[in-house]
Amino acid sequence: MKKDILSMDYNELEESVLALGEKKFRAGQIFEWLHKHKVQDFNQMTNLSAQFRTVLNEYFYIYSLKIVKKLVSGLDNTVKYLYKLNDGAVVEAVVINYKHGNSLCISTQVGCKMGCRFCASTIAGFERNLTAGEMLSQLYTAESESGKKISNIVLMGIGEPLDNYDNVTRFLDILSSEDGHDFSLRNVALSTCGKIDKIHELAKKRYGLSLSISLHAPSDELRRQLMPIANNYKISELIEACKMYFEITGRRITFEYALIDGMNDSIECADELASILSGFPNHINLIPINKIDERDYMPSSKDRAAAFKNRLEQGGMSVTIRRTLGADIDAACGQLRKEYRTEDIN
Repeated sequence: MKKDILSMDYNELEESVLALGEKKFRAGQIFEWLHKHKVQDFNQMTNLSAQFRTVLNEYFYIYSLKIVKKLVSGLDNTVKYLYKLNDGAVVEAVVINYKHGNSLCISTQVGCKMGCRFCASTIAGFERNLTAGEMLSQLYTAESESGKKISNIVLMGIGEPLDNYDNVTRFLDILSSEDGHDFSLRNVALSTCGKIDKIHELAKKRYGLSLSISLHAPSDELRRQLMPIANNYKISELIEACKMYFEITGRRITFEYALIDGMNDSIECADELASILSGFPNHINLIPINKIDERDYMPSSKDRAAAFKNRLEQGGMSVTIRRTLGADIDAACGQLRKEYRTEDIN
């Protein structure tokens, strides 16, 4: 069976090249073709002999994605891709234009098993983890198709990144390799609903990436109503893990907080949130929740969101309300995949 060469790190590629009877430096040439030039065919590696290219094609394949749907927002030029993987599964990625550059939000799993009540990603069900090559291909395909250089990457699409820890860290290692794409991990943000053991492991990697915590409630009781993971980890334990992450990496933590009308958007909730998050560098990102058909949750009104934000600021917190992007193309995670699977079933 052929191996996914895009998922191989430099050392693995070097070992494979030596096993094929070639010189070690060939690994560097191949790695550069894959991750600097983003070629899709071994025959494009013109500084390799035709014979060696034939051998590579016998043992390996270069992962590529098929774009089955592309939506472009008429409001802000946000671009949403629905990618089909080699096994027929689909995932989403979103390119967002900011003043500072282009950000790409990628998926790390096909579906999600975390079960957050307000999220469309989990409704369509979990199928499997994505490989490092599949994550890299989301980036390379988006850059190639759009003609835009991606300056920031957000692991905040479909899936829980720390539930796919080994493949995600492999992706980060390959992405940042100076022999390849050489992407600075300080321009990467990883969002997690709070797998504490993996947060500890990630901190030890000292990647320098930004960590975003999907919190969405100021108390364990309320969080358990929204997020099943809260049955495994207390908020106090999660906050301690975040403080540890900051102490090791020096990177400020962002806490994501989806505002749900009448549930977690009261002034009392704001006061409680400010209380539990005070005392260490962090930022609170308030998110107008996206309405999904399968749930009754409604987004907070602009007035309630503004009052919540003001109360947090009065408590000394750094806080913003996330600007809604791609609203006309359902750019929220999981919506396009869910619609595609429904159409496929019907």
